[in-house]
Amino acid sequence: MTIPRLSAAVVACNEEEKIGDCIDSLFFVDEIIMVDSGSTDRTVEIAREKGAKVLHHKWHGYIEQKTYAFEQTTGEWVLNLDADERISVELRKEIEELLKNPTADGYAVPRLVYYINRWVWHSGWYPARKVRLFRREKGKWGGENPHDKIFIDGKCKNLQGDMYHLSFDNISDHIATLQNFTNIASDEGVAKGRKSGWFSIFFRPLGAFLKMYFLKRGFLDRVPGFIVSSLSAYHVFSKHVKIWEKTRN
Repeated sequence: MTIPRLSAAVVACNEEEKIGDCIDSLFFVDEIIMVDSGSTDRTVEIAREKGAKVLHHKWHGYIEQKTYAFEQTTGEWVLNLDADERISVELRKEIEELLKNPTADGYAVPRLVYYINRWVWHSGWYPARKVRLFRREKGKWGGENPHDKIFIDGKCKNLQGDMYHLSFDNISDHIATLQNFTNIASDEGVAKGRKSGWFSIFFRPLGAFLKMYFLKRGFLDRVPGFIVSSLSAYHVFSKHVKIWEKTRN
């Protein structure tokens, strides 16, 4: 039995606290490509010490950076991780087993988020499956920055093992990330001719909160669930109000 070669692609910048554990969780792959966009800390040094091949590439956007990292891999199959993600033991075993006899061209994995010192099991954050493992000739990056995604030209299946996401260091980090993401998303929206008015600014954030906190049972995650739902509503509000601001005549 010939098991296909598996590559891992990771993009990073100033992730010295997290990149080591990320790469350690990829010990079972044949090749680790880490693309750095200008770290000023020990990210590059740690990645090399852990056995990753480190490449440098100027940041042009999430989709562009991940496309570049993917293009540098050589394996028949590619596994994508962010620097703050890890492969669980269960997921690793599942991947190793399926590669012996793949029955799909892409596989989506559930992502379990660690937030404010606890795992978030509801609020729409779990399982929130994302395609992260795919046959290289069948997958490509797309979506709309900053929300990149992998599109599969073929059959896609779900895996059961979790990918761990150690998302934000604290609430301030979460808010700063939302500001960055909504700046990017609003620019993308304006470039595509979108506009926002009172409906989008008022009702869409409210709808986002109600969906996450009640329909997605965020209340079961207690205080973190309320924070997640509230900040997600703020994310929607911030994006639409920035589009409104940028398109005012």
